[in-house]
Amino acid sequence: MTYSGPARTAARGNRSTILAALVVLSVALVGVVVHQSLASSAASPIDILHGDRRGALGEADGAVPDGVTVFADEIPAVANLDPDLLGALRQAATDAADDGVEFVVNSGWRSPEYQEQLLHEAVSEYGSEEEAARWVATADKSLHVSGDAVDIGPSDAAAWLSEHGAEYGLCQIYSNEPWHYELRPEAVDDSCPPMYADPTHDPRMQQ
Repeated sequence: MTYSGPARTAARGNRSTILAALVVLSVALVGVVVHQSLASSAASPIDILHGDRRGALGEADGAVPDGVTVFADEIPAVANLDPDLLGALRQAATDAADDGVEFVVNSGWRSPEYQEQLLHEAVSEYGSEEEAARWVATADKSLHVSGDAVDIGPSDAAAWLSEHGAEYGLCQIYSNEPWHYELRPEAVDDSCPPMYADPTHDPRMQQ
């Protein structure tokens, strides 16, 4: 069987059209694969903004791994606390252990850089510097940066300190932070002073 000239020409035209479409489709698919490959290997905006800081600000700057106690001398957040504060904490923790309560350090000493990072995160979380200040102080005012404050957990440890802390000079300072304790040696004889509602009411934060 033979085909006429126009039919053969039409067939070749159809094949050319199909081949051209396949080439276009192949190029498009290759482009998608390449784009996805580049996207998967690229850093996200968050990684670009904070990746280096996250890598630099670790335990050496005051970050605390889970389950750290007040006896962990190898952890800077504990070791860099004021010696008198740390001594009182360890004495209290030893006595609390007799009641089946263990003190865990959720936060202790912090570097100024770590404190500023926490403040920036608080501003993002709470929506304003004013609201963030109720929870996180600036690096130049933070008692964590000076090593004079510690955040104790879990809740039963904070409750134990709320009841017995004054006997060791350990006082809750802010009513909105039941975990935050500072050393007040006079509390051994005179009990702890009245608490501030939050850090924004603390005169030390206004200086």
